[in-house]
Amino acid sequence: MHEIAQPPPVQRFRPLPGTWLLFGCGALLLVALFANTFVYLFDAWHREEYSHGFLVPVISAYLLWQRRAAFTAAGWHGSWAGVALLVAGLAIYFVGMLASITTIDAYAFVLVLMGAAWAMLGWPAFRIALVPLALLLLMNPIPNFFYYNLSSQLQLWSSQLGVAFIRLCGVSVFLEGNVIDLGSFKLQVAEACSGLRYLFPLMTLGVIIAYLFRGRRWMRWLLFLSTVPITLLMNSLRIGIIGVLVDRYGPEQAEGFLHQFEGWVVFMACLAVLLLEAWLLLRLSGDGRRFRDVFALEVVEAQGGARQAGGARLSPPAIAALVLLLVAVFPARALPQRVEVRPARSDFAEFPLQLGDYHGRRQALESVYLDTLKLDDYVLADFSLPADAGAPAMLAAAPVNLYVAYYASQRTGESAHSPRSCLPGGGWRMLDFGVYPLAAVPGGFGALQVNRAIVQQGTSRQLVYYWFQERGRDITSEYKVKWYLLRDALTRNRTDGALVRLITPLAENEPAADGDARLAAFAARALPELKHYLPD
Repeated sequence: MHEIAQPPPVQRFRPLPGTWLLFGCGALLLVALFANTFVYLFDAWHREEYSHGFLVPVISAYLLWQRRAAFTAAGWHGSWAGVALLVAGLAIYFVGMLASITTIDAYAFVLVLMGAAWAMLGWPAFRIALVPLALLLLMNPIPNFFYYNLSSQLQLWSSQLGVAFIRLCGVSVFLEGNVIDLGSFKLQVAEACSGLRYLFPLMTLGVIIAYLFRGRRWMRWLLFLSTVPITLLMNSLRIGIIGVLVDRYGPEQAEGFLHQFEGWVVFMACLAVLLLEAWLLLRLSGDGRRFRDVFALEVVEAQGGARQAGGARLSPPAIAALVLLLVAVFPARALPQRVEVRPARSDFAEFPLQLGDYHGRRQALESVYLDTLKLDDYVLADFSLPADAGAPAMLAAAPVNLYVAYYASQRTGESAHSPRSCLPGGGWRMLDFGVYPLAAVPGGFGALQVNRAIVQQGTSRQLVYYWFQERGRDITSEYKVKWYLLRDALTRNRTDGALVRLITPLAENEPAADGDARLAAFAARALPELKHYLPD
C-alpha cells in the first residue's frame, strides 16, 4: 500500500527574542510621532460617513494576525526600498505639519507605517501584509475638495435614478437638480443622502471580501470596484422608495427613526448584493467549491514544534528605519505649534449697499447652507441701477447678485464650494463654461481671469462669473487653489481665502454680451471696495 503523504505541520508562531522589541520600539516611535494625527482621526470617525474608521485598524490587525503562519514561512530579511518609502512618508508628514494641514498627516502615517514594515520584513513577507496595511487608507477622511465634488455628483445621479424609480411606480414627479417635486411636497436630496455614508464603509467591506475571496484576481478587483455602482443604485432605490412613501402616506416618511432605519436596511442590502455578486462569479466561472470554502479564513493551529524560520533580525534596513523614526520624533515634538497669521480685515456686515449709482439689498443665507458651507463671513446682496441713472439700457435691464464667501482659515479642509458643482444641484444646467478675461479693474485688482458660465433652468437663463480670491491672487482653477494653499501655508503661514461670484439674469432672447457688459460694469465698481474685506 502506498503511504498517504501528510501535509507538513503548521509552524507554531514563536518569535525570536528581538521580534517584540523591534516592533515595540517602532510602535512607540510611531505613536510619539503621530499623536496629533490620532486625535484628528478619532474626531473624524465620529462623522457618520467615517464611523467605520473605528473598526478598520482592528480588522487590519486581525488580518495580519490571521496570516502569521505565512510570515513565518516567508522569513524577514529587511529591504532598503521600505526605507525609501518611509523617507517619502516622513517628508509628506513634515510638509503637512509645517502647513498645519492634518489631512496630509493621516495619509503620511499609513505611508510611514508601510515603509517601516517593508524595511523590517523585506518584500516576501511585506507582500503578505500589503493589503491589510493598505486597508488603513480607508480609515482616513478624504480631502474636503474631493469630498464635496464627489458628494455633489452622487447627489445628482441618485436624484435622477430615484426619480426614475418613482415614475416607474406611477407617481407624477418633477426634478430640478436635487429637488424632487411631488406636487404637495418637495424632497431635498441633501449631502447626507448622497450615498457617501454607504460608499466608504462598503468600500472597506469590499476590500476585505476581495482579500478573503479565494478566486481569480480579476474577480477580486471586480468585487471591490463594484461597491461604487452598488452604492449608487441602492441609494437611488432608497430615495425612490422614500418618494413613493411620502406621496402615499405623508412627509413624516422622510423624517425621524424611519428615515434612519431605512438607511441601515439599505446598507445591509448593499452588503447582501456584494456577497450575491461573489456567489454569481463563482457559478459563472464554473468553480464548484462551496461558498463558505471560498471565504474560509486561514486557521493557524498550534501544532508542531518547528521554530520560526525567519524571525525579526536587526537587519541594516530595519535599524535604519528605527533610527529615522527616532530622529523624526525630536523635530516633530520640539517644533512649536504655528499660530496662523490672520490679517486684519473689515467685516462684511459693513459692506456698503450704495456703490456709485448701484443700490443694493442685502440677503441672508439659510442655516442649512451655513452649516454646509462652514464659512467665517459672507456678503450676499442684489445690486441694481435705477432707470434714471443715465446708464445704458443693457446695464439697468437686470440686477447683479454679489456673493462673497470668506474663510479665515482653510487648514482643516473647509473651503469655498465651487459653483461648478453647486449650481447643477440647484437644478441649473450649464450651457457654456470657460475662462473669460475681464478688463483691468481699478483699485489694485488689475486684469482678471474669471470662470464664466451660462446656466439654464426651464426657460430661465443666467450669466455667472466666479473666481477664487486667495491672498492677493485671483485664481480660476480649483487645483491651483490647493497648490497655493499649501505653498502659502508653508511660506506665509496663511490659508485665508474667498470665493467671489457675480450673477445676472438673461432675459428671453437677450444676448449673453449684454450680461457680460452688466457684470463687467458692476465688477469695476464693486471690486475696489472688496479690497478692504479680502486682504492681499
